[in-house]
Amino acid sequence: MKRMLFALVLSVAPLFAADSFTVRGYEHFYNLEYEEAKVEFEKAIQADPQNPEMYNHLAQAILYREMLHAGALESELVTGNNPFLHLPKIKPSEKDLARFDECIAKAISLAQAQVDKNPKDTHAMYTLGIAIGLRSNVNFLVRKYWIDSLRDATASRKLHNKVTELDPSNVDASLVQGLYDYVVGSLPFHYKLLGFMAGVHGDRDRGMRTVKMVAERGNLNKLDAKVLLAALYRRERRAQDAVPLLDELVQRMPRNYLLYLEQVQMFADLGRKDDALAALARLDEMKREGKLKTMPVEKIFYSRGNLLFWYREYDAALANLGRATSNPRDLDLNTIVNAWLRTGQSLDMKGQHNAAVTAYRRAIAEAPDSDAGKEAKRYLSSPYVRKDN
Repeated sequence: MKRMLFALVLSVAPLFAADSFTVRGYEHFYNLEYEEAKVEFEKAIQADPQNPEMYNHLAQAILYREMLHAGALESELVTGNNPFLHLPKIKPSEKDLARFDECIAKAISLAQAQVDKNPKDTHAMYTLGIAIGLRSNVNFLVRKYWIDSLRDATASRKLHNKVTELDPSNVDASLVQGLYDYVVGSLPFHYKLLGFMAGVHGDRDRGMRTVKMVAERGNLNKLDAKVLLAALYRRERRAQDAVPLLDELVQRMPRNYLLYLEQVQMFADLGRKDDALAALARLDEMKREGKLKTMPVEKIFYSRGNLLFWYREYDAALANLGRATSNPRDLDLNTIVNAWLRTGQSLDMKGQHNAAVTAYRRAIAEAPDSDAGKEAKRYLSSPYVRKDN
């Protein structure tokens, strides 16, 4: 049962309050500016210390900052790997982890007190479900407490189920349920078997329909649902459905570079190379203008190199991948490992296996247990060969 657990609650902490601190905090949050978001959410807590939502907001910003730095957000949204079973390791500082724990404990305590006072308080019930769901994420991603994570994820879903039972008009509360259904329904059979034995059920198609419903009809969670729906379309290889959604999202979150990188992938999947290169050119321009402070320029080089690799332009791919790997300390682990893997594969396609082995060894050294690291090991003795040759 060890790797069956997963992060079920993504960016679904709602903006019930319209205070300026929270509004500014989420403007930063959606644009991947988590340090700035944390500052605003700390102010929100100081202004309204008895409001459990405020603690959820800060906890979420702390978690997502660490996920971004580990490449976990990008592997969820951009790569074709199975994000539910192979997430990068996340190692927050002791200070950040302690602050996260403080926030979650406070949110749970305050929200539970409100529910105890009024068992039909759907607002408090929803907030409680978010807090428990965020704790599930950290138990899975950081602490590796698999059973505790599953227990929390299930409790979060049940709370939100109850919200919709008490208030069927609350479409937003369905988002956690939809994501839960999709994730559990996407697990391999042997994991599902363990899940059913533990009373855990899921339905992939129903989950997709629910997320889509919130994206279309939701209020507070509408934007979050659209982000999740774009990620699910990517995973389902429905690029034609993802492109218009991403076009809308980049207008709403203009500094969220992950969305542009996702556009690159979708255009590539559709055979629209020029559009993919144009999206990367836009990122280049925004980086030069100082609009993407959280994005290392090496990420653009990697994405362009990866794109050109798939279009068999190996010399151009290697030139970009070389620039990506020249400053690895600024890249997340997920990107740097894949950059070395692509470098090796490009060299193999040029018939330079000895040089490719060096690149594969760099990928393995960075993260031997990652999907890319394990794949690189296979090419040490036998050169990489394109399956679509």
